[in-house]
Amino acid sequence: MLYLVGLGLGDAKDITVKGLEAVRRCRRVYLEAYTSMLTVGKEALEEFYGKELILADREMVEQEADSLLKEADVCDVAFLVVGDPFGATTHSDLVLRAVKLGIPYKVIHNASIMNAVGCCGLQLYSFGETVSIVFWTDTWKPESFFDKIEKNRRSGMHTLCLLDIKVKEQSLENLMKGRKIYEPPHYMSVNQAAEQLLAIIQNRRLQGEKPETTENTICVGLARVGAQDEKIAAGTLQQMSSVELGGPLHSLIVTGTMHPLELEMLKLFSVDSSSFENNACQR
Repeated sequence: MLYLVGLGLGDAKDITVKGLEAVRRCRRVYLEAYTSMLTVGKEALEEFYGKELILADREMVEQEADSLLKEADVCDVAFLVVGDPFGATTHSDLVLRAVKLGIPYKVIHNASIMNAVGCCGLQLYSFGETVSIVFWTDTWKPESFFDKIEKNRRSGMHTLCLLDIKVKEQSLENLMKGRKIYEPPHYMSVNQAAEQLLAIIQNRRLQGEKPETTENTICVGLARVGAQDEKIAAGTLQQMSSVELGGPLHSLIVTGTMHPLELEMLKLFSVDSSSFENNACQR
């Protein structure tokens, strides 16, 4: 059996009882280590689970998936994912490979950022399409995610923005020379995401457009959701470019039309209460 086990969002103890039971009876246990991260390291997980964990990086999961499934037809193998197992499409690919090989699988779900963002008070059924904001480079500054935010705004929907994670990435020079040298981990902050959105808004105006999303659009910055030091800040997009939320992981929400209760909840986390006075949109 192949078990895909969600670990939740905080630390080692966020695994479900059902998930922990599965992990402890597996012969091999892999820890997916590139789509997200917990607030504790591999060693803390091993101590709590009572199992040695094998780190599975992007290269292993995407290019050597068959090695993960080796012997899963004759023994139990677990694949641990921060959040919920299906938070990334890569894990659907793993399931399809298992089915093709005739290996049965079982999914053990857990909380993910997709539902935990409700902690800020915005209603989950009022969210539109989720977007990913990637790091810009000097030569690559995509804006396609902004079009999806605009589409959600026009429909009155909120947008959850998942911020880029760079883990075990190679520089262009090392990649071209085939050197297995990796850059230090790099995580996008709410500040960086807001700065990129503000730059896009300026670009669109220069092109004669009038974006639905502006510097004064109410946004929510979230950091380390589910952890003891979780932090939430609500304010304008401009304020999000300078708010201090600490270490990773960060997420950003661009709000749509808000119900009065949603507004009242966001005020609990306001950077400046006056930010909401001109944004009291009601459904």
